[in-house]
Amino acid sequence: MRNILVLISSFLCLSATVCSQVFVEAESFTNKGGWVVDQQFMDQMGSPFLMAHGLGTPVADASTTVTFPEKGNWHVFVRTRNWTGYWTDKETPGKFQVKVNGKALTTVFGSQGAEWNWQYGGTISVKKGNSMLALHDLTGFNGRCDAIVFSKDASFKPANDLKELAAFRKKMLNLPAAPEPAGQFDFVVVGGGMAGICAAISAARLGLKVALIQDRPVLGGNNSSEVRVHLGARINLEPYPALGNLVNEIGPDKEGNARPAAYYEDDKKLEAVKNEKNITLFLNCRANAVKMNGTSIAAVIATNTETSKESIFTAPLFADCTGDGTIGALAGADFMMGRESRGEFNEPTAPEKGDKMTMGASVQWNSEEAASPVTFPDITWGLKIDEKTVQKLKFGDWNWETGMEYDQIKDFERIRDYGLLVVFSNWSYLKNHYSKAESYRNSQLKWVAYVAGKRESRRLIGDLILKEQDLKDKVLYPDGTAPTSWSIDLHYPDPKNTAQFPGNEYLSIARHIPIYPYPIPYRCMYSRNVPNLFMAGRNISVTHVALGTVRLMRTGGMMGEVLGMAASLCKQNNVLPRDIYEQYFPDLKKLMEKGVGKADLPKKQNYNLGRSLLNEK
Repeated sequence: MRNILVLISSFLCLSATVCSQVFVEAESFTNKGGWVVDQQFMDQMGSPFLMAHGLGTPVADASTTVTFPEKGNWHVFVRTRNWTGYWTDKETPGKFQVKVNGKALTTVFGSQGAEWNWQYGGTISVKKGNSMLALHDLTGFNGRCDAIVFSKDASFKPANDLKELAAFRKKMLNLPAAPEPAGQFDFVVVGGGMAGICAAISAARLGLKVALIQDRPVLGGNNSSEVRVHLGARINLEPYPALGNLVNEIGPDKEGNARPAAYYEDDKKLEAVKNEKNITLFLNCRANAVKMNGTSIAAVIATNTETSKESIFTAPLFADCTGDGTIGALAGADFMMGRESRGEFNEPTAPEKGDKMTMGASVQWNSEEAASPVTFPDITWGLKIDEKTVQKLKFGDWNWETGMEYDQIKDFERIRDYGLLVVFSNWSYLKNHYSKAESYRNSQLKWVAYVAGKRESRRLIGDLILKEQDLKDKVLYPDGTAPTSWSIDLHYPDPKNTAQFPGNEYLSIARHIPIYPYPIPYRCMYSRNVPNLFMAGRNISVTHVALGTVRLMRTGGMMGEVLGMAASLCKQNNVLPRDIYEQYFPDLKKLMEKGVGKADLPKKQNYNLGRSLLNEK
């Protein structure tokens, strides 16, 4: 019998008392109701939080039991924010109330301050012992709650500084001073997108004991039902046509962006991982710290996104498949971010001067037709839309893209929130003010992504940096591996949308430079200064321009296959990733020729996706 430890977040309530305070983490509520756990920004604002993502309809209450050590009056503080405060001073949409034993406090939360802050809610009177605590959504428009503090001390003010707040949380939740050991592994893979899944399965099938750490309850990353981006690019190409069989094995059968959730087959990916006896899966765990041994990573520390408990993972080898290069950055790995200047790598497509611009993140959405008319709130806090600027659509694809001028790490909550703002603003106008609103009478907003689909942030630097000329001129390096087949696909703000909303555009265009399928050098897939760190996906060692082709998910999945093979050779020969290039690359070639996936399955890829010179012949 195959045994696999799947560490999925506990639903125990995290409430605690120290002296005269009671602390409750919102994400630990026993009953989430209609609220969702959002962990995307916890490294920037301190914690996961609960969010009322109701698409304009108030969601069901979240509730839990909280224990008060004594009866009396308690002051109430709620950590929250007005998420539209960056763009409007109109009435905030993210409003909610706190209920204690069924009685709502008169204070409306989520209405003050664009940044995360503690909003005072007045006092409550309770008996000693258990009380029922609930979050009551008022709007359905993404009200959010991080934590609640009750205090007997009238002079008490909870800390908002992240370091002070982290110490306060640990003390109040009585968390261990040191993380709990999660186990000793041969290979720790952080990130459960296509690259990470394939790296974990590849290594496991070649005999390694693998930990796969993912900070969401589902696997698949951008190809999950939470983001809904189809798998692009080709598999099974020369020089190693067996690469891609694993991608084909675990990928969904259907194509398309922003389709119904079933299109993305989350369960298929999860079952594929569970069926590997050598993989231990840790869902809802955010890897956000490392322990170093000199320049090498000794361990990764992950925080459970619902219990706040920390676990430590030790191994000789690690793979950063986070997309953001999170583990590399924590370990001090060299990385690039933004656009390099034309002169830095002599790339014709690069801008004359380097800048911080990146490709953006997409908040996709869709609607459905109801049998009778459906209303939608006429919002006052949204973007100013009119007959000329309204997008006459019932579906939002990849080009609903925001944040190109912002930091895709530090400013990501703002970037995601602006994506939500424009979707709700446009839909409200179509339903309530558009001159042809009758054509939207029965249309109902069905799904809006709250996990944004990110394209670019950090790129970790390896022993080789792939650049535009390598791809266009097909400069073949001796360590070529997984082929990239998509065009050099770079996104820019849509000029028309920029003219309509200067500085606040939310639509993009794509410019394609065709290439022949190109084998990505192995030296792009390990860090040049953290010797035991691999990387796969959009955070490998490429320029901004070259990223335009390698960032596709089928390509990332094949990179993961290669990483698992290379990791197996590292263990077999007791060496590090660089040594595979310098001494054991012939052995890696043999593994790539053989592959690790099932070769006899029907191929599901769409060969018409993207543009390449091969397509044009």
